[in-house]
Amino acid sequence: MTTKVEKIKIKGGSTLAIKFGFLGIFGLLIGIVMTVLGFDDVESHRFNFLNHTLSELGTYGHSSFAVILNGGLFFGSLSLVFYCLSSLQQVMSFWGYPFFISLACTFLALASVGLFPVNVYHLHVLGLKWFFYLGSLSAIFYLAWVCLGKSYFGRWTGLLALIVLCSMMTFLYAPQLDLGLTEGDRPFYQEMVLQLPRPSLWWPALLEWIGLGSLLCWTTVLLFSQLHSNQERTSQE
Repeated sequence: MTTKVEKIKIKGGSTLAIKFGFLGIFGLLIGIVMTVLGFDDVESHRFNFLNHTLSELGTYGHSSFAVILNGGLFFGSLSLVFYCLSSLQQVMSFWGYPFFISLACTFLALASVGLFPVNVYHLHVLGLKWFFYLGSLSAIFYLAWVCLGKSYFGRWTGLLALIVLCSMMTFLYAPQLDLGLTEGDRPFYQEMVLQLPRPSLWWPALLEWIGLGSLLCWTTVLLFSQLHSNQERTSQE
């Protein structure tokens, strides 16, 4: 009887965690989409993913809907942190623990990006920096989980984790290749605002969006995969 009650509690907690995960993804996406559609800078330029950054969208005095974006980043990311920490109770392999903990820290860093916009430059850059480092670490732990442990997620999630790892590592280490992508080859996370005129293709902006987009896509697939796995377990029992 006790075992059944514990299983019901775990299932209920897992379902609630997944709902919070989807709520977090929705909050992040709705904040980004609304801010992009309403973006109009001082030079009346429309937003372009090729040469505008996430940081510019959340800059007070520069973006009209900055408060919506920063609110979406903060509350959406905290919802995903809750999902990650709650999912720890379902983990049945060692590698699942460092994965969910590092993924929770990744979204906690993203929440700090919304809490401290680029107007608070040093804290914003610090949050952005650790978002990419911890996102890369999450992908590494997940690949280790897939290869060395028993993951209950779908097989495609491993490929998406590899894409996340490559995109985030490129953002972090491309400036060290001395390709002249930024002035003085400074790290991309220190180049989030560029004065006009700007190039039509600005690598820090493009790689930032690829890294963020791949992570959100991967997390969404993980949520759907976990939901499907829970439904299968319920039908079997």
